[in-house]
Amino acid sequence: MSLIPMEKVKRYRCKYCNYIYSPLRGEPHRGIPAGTAFEDLPEDYICPVCGATGKGPIGAWGFEPWEPTRYVCKICSYVYDKKRGEPLRGYPKGTAFEDLPEDYTCPVCGLDPKITSFYGPVGKAQFEPILDV
Repeated sequence: MSLIPMEKVKRYRCKYCNYIYSPLRGEPHRGIPAGTAFEDLPEDYICPVCGATGKGPIGAWGFEPWEPTRYVCKICSYVYDKKRGEPLRGYPKGTAFEDLPEDYTCPVCGLDPKITSFYGPVGKAQFEPILDV
C-alpha cells in the first residue's frame, strides 16, 4: 500500500470524546487497516473511545472533519504552531505544516549533530499532529 500524502489526509474528530480518526493509522486492532478513508468505514462503525467508556454507540455521524494546526516533534517535543510560524527561519505566521518544504527540519533537534547522527535528518516525518479542541 502506498503512503497517503500528508496534505491529502482527512482526519475526523469525535464531537463527544475528541478521539481522532486518521486514515494514516486506521484501526488495525479493530480490523480497519491503515489507509482506510473515513468515508470507507463500515456502516456499523462506532467510536472506539465512546464505545469503550460507556458513552454509547457514537457512530460516524458523531464525527466532524478536523485539521491540525500544531505538530510536535517526536524526538524533542518541539511544537510547530501554524499561528506562530517560524518567521526567523522564513516561515511566516499562518504557514500550515503541510506547506513547509519537504526538507524542513526541526529547529531544535534537527540542528544537533549528535541527534541527527543517531536519528538521521529530523524532518517532517518526525512530527505528529496535536489535538486542538
